[in-house]
Amino acid sequence: MRRVLVTGSGGLIGAEAVRHYATVADEVVGFDNDMRAYFFGDAASTQWAVDQHRANIPNYRHLPIDIRDRELVDRTVRELGQIDLIIHAAAQPSHDWAAKEPFTDFDVNANGTLNMLEAMRRWCPEATFIFTSTNKVYGDTPNRLPLVEQETRWSLDTTHEWATTGIPESMSIDASTHSIFGASKVAADVMCQEYGRYFGMNIGVFRGGCLTGPGHSGAELHGFLAYLMKCTATGTPYTVFGYRGKQVRDNIHADDLIQAFEAFREAPRPGEAYNIGGGPDVNCSMLEAIELCEAVAGRRLAWSYSDDNRIGDHIWWVSDIRKFQDHYPGWKLQYDIGGILEDIFVSGRERWQ
Repeated sequence: MRRVLVTGSGGLIGAEAVRHYATVADEVVGFDNDMRAYFFGDAASTQWAVDQHRANIPNYRHLPIDIRDRELVDRTVRELGQIDLIIHAAAQPSHDWAAKEPFTDFDVNANGTLNMLEAMRRWCPEATFIFTSTNKVYGDTPNRLPLVEQETRWSLDTTHEWATTGIPESMSIDASTHSIFGASKVAADVMCQEYGRYFGMNIGVFRGGCLTGPGHSGAELHGFLAYLMKCTATGTPYTVFGYRGKQVRDNIHADDLIQAFEAFREAPRPGEAYNIGGGPDVNCSMLEAIELCEAVAGRRLAWSYSDDNRIGDHIWWVSDIRKFQDHYPGWKLQYDIGGILEDIFVSGRERWQ
């Protein structure tokens, strides 16, 4: 490949994409203006990751582009010339934060995505475009499933057809509370599908569960496992919100997700949307995650509990990843929960200190 463009190149998925594609492309160009620091404070800044790219990756070029700037995005994509792959990972990622500034959230997530799509259509329509969507496009519909409370987690009733497979793409996105963030991501998600189908462009949509890994600049409002491990390792108090701490998430390591992107790039299916995550084999509840973090870090977490669950939050989310596995049978998850947490701890403790 000649050139790969990565938006959000300092973030968890963007940075992982930069590191991977720098080994196979002539050039990787990153768009990142560190809005994560604006969203969540200096401790969540992605500048450290961008600095690592600049220091360690000779074929990386950084551009502090704000994807909300339509004219700048269009002009920059045109000036770059040939682009073979676009990984669109830039986003406002928190449903709590989105309620504070709905215009900013929508401008980044929806309009920023449209700016990227239209620049691609105008200047590099033969490229492949991968969009990091979210399971929040389904709103709180998963909470209407028949859930059973167990000692450390909520589980789906074993008689339900999804109990052993997880939630498929056929779940409706209508008549549910999405959060403001979820609504802006729905707009971007559907627009990506439309550009893929209407214009016949190689666009894939990946609706992630919890995306995680050592490159995550975890913050209280976003970055569940990374922030939890950081708090455990540094003695920072942590608050669990709602559902008695038994809410369940599947988790996927950033490297496993990048390998899924690469499988799609090699054989794109225009306009397809995939639920992607750890699935039935790689998931945990909040209580289980705390215990695992404590075991890895070798110390107790100082945590408290609040009954106030976050609006639109899921009680139980496990992705049904069979559609993607059927389309790309060579792709397999490499990381389990223990491996993910160990990687986060080993890679992060020096930076946290």
